[in-house]
Amino acid sequence: MNTLGFETDYEEAEPTLAERTYLRLRDDIITSELAPGTLLRESELMKRLDVGRTPVREAIQRLQHDGFVVISARRGTFVSTIDIHDLTAIYEARARIESWATRLAAERLREFERQEATKLMEELQQASGPMALEDILALDRKIHRFIYRTAKNSYLLNTLDHYHNLSLRILYVFMKRFPVLVPRLEDVLHDQFLMLQAVCAGDADLAEKIAMDHVMSFEREVRKVI
Repeated sequence: MNTLGFETDYEEAEPTLAERTYLRLRDDIITSELAPGTLLRESELMKRLDVGRTPVREAIQRLQHDGFVVISARRGTFVSTIDIHDLTAIYEARARIESWATRLAAERLREFERQEATKLMEELQQASGPMALEDILALDRKIHRFIYRTAKNSYLLNTLDHYHNLSLRILYVFMKRFPVLVPRLEDVLHDQFLMLQAVCAGDADLAEKIAMDHVMSFEREVRKVI
């Protein structure tokens, strides 16, 4: 589990130092602690994370591959810039893949996972506003991550996790610029509760539809401000 409380693999294992370094830097970029355009100096990162040069370099290479940093031979390493227009493209991809993963979760849910889903539904019922943007995103993230994992397809999990991290980073920045994008808490809770309920009932058709509608409704809201 990483510093944002997200599980990091299909079969979670103890992360290596390089993995922990990568996750910490990725989380700092996602939440804009390291804002777009920030110059990443190797020595400063080593001090910030209290690690050596090798794990920092390995983390930077992964972050470059994932699109979170850009490396210029002349200028150095920078946190990549973001564009709200990218969010609609990401959501178009997520809608199709995520709804399919939700169908698989409904078809493949095991009993101990059903118990976990029940606890998540109880958590949703207990949530109440007003909630900070970070808390709304974290709650939404927890539910999505459960679905990714219970679909039991590591390729889907890794793909969706990457797309979600990209979209989450954009949301952290642009929801503060465009408050209209911040979802109403009751809407988030309603959608997530119904989706988990359908998954627990093994209703794959309904679960897939709810997941599709949930993602696409937000994509439509984004299009209104771009």
